[in-house]
Order: sequence, then structure tokens, then C-alpha cells
Amino acid sequence: MDLVLFTKLHAYLNGFPLLREYDLLERLVVVVIYALLAKIIDLFLMRALRGIAKRTRMHFDDFFINFLHAPFLTTVVLIGVLHACAIEPHLPQIYNVIIPGLSKSLILVVWWFALSTSLSKTSLAEANRLFGGKDIDPDIFLLFKNVSRIILLLFTILWILLIWKVNLAPLFASAGIIGIAIALAAKDTLANFFGGISVFMDRAYKVGEYIILDSGERGEVVEVGIRSTKIQTRDDVLITIPNSLMANSKVINESAPQPRFRIRLDIGVAYGSDLDHVEDLLLQVANENNQVVRQPSPRVRLRMFADSSVNFQLLLWIRDPREKGRQTHLLLKEIYKAFYANEISIPFPQRVIHMK
Repeated sequence: MDLVLFTKLHAYLNGFPLLREYDLLERLVVVVIYALLAKIIDLFLMRALRGIAKRTRMHFDDFFINFLHAPFLTTVVLIGVLHACAIEPHLPQIYNVIIPGLSKSLILVVWWFALSTSLSKTSLAEANRLFGGKDIDPDIFLLFKNVSRIILLLFTILWILLIWKVNLAPLFASAGIIGIAIALAAKDTLANFFGGISVFMDRAYKVGEYIILDSGERGEVVEVGIRSTKIQTRDDVLITIPNSLMANSKVINESAPQPRFRIRLDIGVAYGSDLDHVEDLLLQVANENNQVVRQPSPRVRLRMFADSSVNFQLLLWIRDPREKGRQTHLLLKEIYKAFYANEISIPFPQRVIHMK
């Protein structure tokens, strides 16, 4: 189809004697015609497509048309440059190689820049909106963005080398040798990279969840990168752990499979206390706390007849693991107040010494 268009346009321009006499002017006119064609497409076709896209409920079509706008119109103009170079008589050899090569390379660079920029600017919220409101995992989204940009860059470089007819066989051979050297020199970095892939695939944790490491550190996952995972502890200390360690360590995820977190409170009351009343008071304290979930409901269990106390355990779930310390503090305070108001004694170890 492009060849037919070239032929018809060239035959039409041959009808003008001035253009037949000055081939450089003819080439310039061809480029101008393609530039006008690009403007016509911008004014009519793109505008019509935008109007159609606005009437649909999808957001992807608006994004796609906005993405196509600049690179498509630039490509039309550069195709005009290629057409101008193909007009007879041919340009001198050096120009007939450099100008088409530059035009094709610019077409690739324009599309690479548009794709890369779109990937960089697209946020997680916008990606969710583009795909019909579906929740995309933040870690998978970040991995997709990073890997896609690398692949696009490598693909563009290789294609440009092919345009300029660079022999890639020695390049690939050298890349193999260099790759082995890099792999040996950067084995830790590669281990972290593949560890990051393993973390993404296993989905053991994600950003916003609370985890406990083998070493005992507990905190919120704030970033899962290709090389490392970052967690923020309750002391607002940021810990960076290489993914090679995370992939081979035991990780306790307090936020999974449900975001709620279970708290166990051990309470001892004196022998002779009304056990049913104690149980009712503990449940009342739990139910009055707005951070305690209703399902599963709080429960009280009698655990042990100890040496100087009857030991109960209050089991409940809070909405957010980050509230563990604060809610434990508040619940214990309210339990103490309730026991004091109802004259329920909390025993403590006592020792009686008889002197002779």
C-alpha cells in the first residue's frame, strides 16, 4: 500500500515541469505534503477518535489515543522524508544511506520515548482505572514498569543497530564473554535480583503489610524493589534487607491472609472471684473498643488454676497490625479500671515468713 501511494504521488508531481527540473524542490514538496497530511489527521481523524472515546465508558481508549497522538504524527512526517529520499534521481550514496537511516532511527526513538514516558508517568491508581477498576498489585505493577523499560531500551538499541547494518554476531559473542565476567563480579547483585523475582512470584508479603524477620525485627513493608526490601520498624527505623536473604529466610506475615491481627491478653484473678462476672467484664471491655473487629468476635478462655490466681485469656482481633502495641496498652488499662470498679482482685505473688 505504501509503494502504491509513493508511485501515485510521484506520478502526480511529475505533472509539474518545475518539480521535474529541480528534484530537491520536489523532495521538499513531498515532505511538506506529508506534514500537511499529518496536520489533517490531527485536526480531523484524531479529533473524531477522541469524541468517540469520550462517549465510551472505558478509560483505556482515551489513554491509547493520547499516547498515539505525538509519535504517530511524527512518524507520518518521517515517512515523508523516506519517500523524498526514494525519488529519482537518487541522492549521492552517502546521503542516501545517512538520511534514511536517521529517519528510521528517529521513528524508533520517538516510539521508544513515548512508550517509556507513558510507563513512567502511569501511576498505580491510573493503571487500576485503565483496566476497568481492577485492583493491580503494587509490587507486580512496579516490577512490570521496571522490566518493561529495560526491555524496550534493549529492543530499540538492537533494532537501530540492524537499521545501520551493524553485524551483531561479534557483539553477541562479546556480550557472552562480558556477561560471564559480569556474572562472576556481580554475583551478589544477581542473587538479589533473582531473589526479588522470587519474592514477587511467591507473594509472601507486599507493601503495607507487617512482617517479622528471622532476626526478630518487626515492621511495615514500605518498598519491595528488584534488589532489596525495605521495612520501617515501630521505632521509625528503616531497614533494608537484600532480596537474596528475604528469599531464603523465614518471614512471618502478620497481615496475611487477613489484614486483622490477633491479640492474646493473659489476666489472673484471685480465687473466690465470680468467674462468670469476670468473663462478662472482659468481653465488655473488648466490645467497647472501636479497633476490635466484631467478626470473629472476642472470646474469653479459662486457662489455668495457678498457684495464687485463676488465669484467663482474652482473645480478640484488631483491624490493623500497626495498632498492636497501642491497643494492648488501652485494653489492659480498661481491664484494670473495670476490675477495680467491680472489686475484683488481681493477685500478685506473696510470701509469708514465720520467725522462730
